[in-house]
Amino acid sequence: MNTQKKQWRAISLFAGAGGCSLGFKNAGIKILAAFENADAAIATYNMNFGANICQNVDLESCDFLQLRNELRLQRGEIDLIIGGPPCQGFTTAGNRFWDDPRNKLVQNYVQALEVFYPRWFMMENVEGILTTASGTYVVECIKKMISFGYTISLKKIYMQEYAVPQRRKRVIIVGNREGKNFEFPEPIERASGAIYKDSSFTLRDAIGDLETHDIPKIDHIRKVESGIQLERISALKIGQTMKDLPEHLQHDSFKRRASRRVCDGTPSEKRGGAPSGLKRLSYNEPSLTITSAAPSEFVHPTQNRTLTIRECARVQTFPDSFLFCGTDAQKMLQIGNAIPPVFAEQMAKQIIMCDENTSDEEPPSLTKFDVTKASAKSPALQKTCKMLSSLQIHKYEQMRMEV
Repeated sequence: MNTQKKQWRAISLFAGAGGCSLGFKNAGIKILAAFENADAAIATYNMNFGANICQNVDLESCDFLQLRNELRLQRGEIDLIIGGPPCQGFTTAGNRFWDDPRNKLVQNYVQALEVFYPRWFMMENVEGILTTASGTYVVECIKKMISFGYTISLKKIYMQEYAVPQRRKRVIIVGNREGKNFEFPEPIERASGAIYKDSSFTLRDAIGDLETHDIPKIDHIRKVESGIQLERISALKIGQTMKDLPEHLQHDSFKRRASRRVCDGTPSEKRGGAPSGLKRLSYNEPSLTITSAAPSEFVHPTQNRTLTIRECARVQTFPDSFLFCGTDAQKMLQIGNAIPPVFAEQMAKQIIMCDENTSDEEPPSLTKFDVTKASAKSPALQKTCKMLSSLQIHKYEQMRMEV
């Protein structure tokens, strides 16, 4: 008797450089195709995964039925869709949400779910999606997913709890159309301490061995600072930022941002405060969130220089064997936008485990959500939770109502 398990197959939308794909691949899932419209990211993806796996497609205007036919797939044949649309921050509330062209990316992501109809999907986004347009963005998206027959689990994830050495928060939405319960994986280590600084997954573990020499092949080239920039960096102690420097060392743009709310009378809470600019990181904590600006802002814990591209990739849990294409700015955009592969692999394994769990002790809810670790919620988040709660009925109750 053949006991070999059928290999899972997935497609990746908004694939970027392939951080999410790498994690799912490492969990044994075959990535049939990926779609992205940034040339440098496509080149990176295909260099690391194989020629022509990632295709240049504008997901804002593409025909998903045509894509499905080109892949020779039937509706419902694919196991997984992974990836997530950028949250553009524009929306029209209420019933007009799906008519508003400014919501095109999320509209098309949901359309892809309808056309491909995967058994599972995993969508990633920034935490701001929870409160964008007073919660309408995420709630309307989930309502549409439910209308296709998906049960939804949503959680704000603190990546340092899953062996990622940075304080990175993201919203993850997992859906299943077969009525299976999904439980997010238990943290390897729960975040604790002031703004969750206490962790076994530290910056030292990620980059400590890269202090002594350059490795150009993997984009580890330590920058030699000079002039006022060197003065600024040299003056920063662990944990300090631009605001801790003497005024003569503060960057002009920093001073303008810090004072403009005083000049025009706009309240500081509507300005977001002053930027922190340069920041010296600590070896004994997880890094701050890696973004495309990290090599110009994040100062090495013990050396008077900013982080290299490879150090940023290490913090994002990319292995050194994973190389990036494009200019330095394009490489950093790919790294900063990526889902950390180590986290993605854990999610992939959890989806497979939940798929294999045939227990029906608990009827699946249409929605389950966990949006914060904090004991208190902002008014905006409270509003989102109230709307999400209105969707929380069990699958079997929905079927009874439909009958």
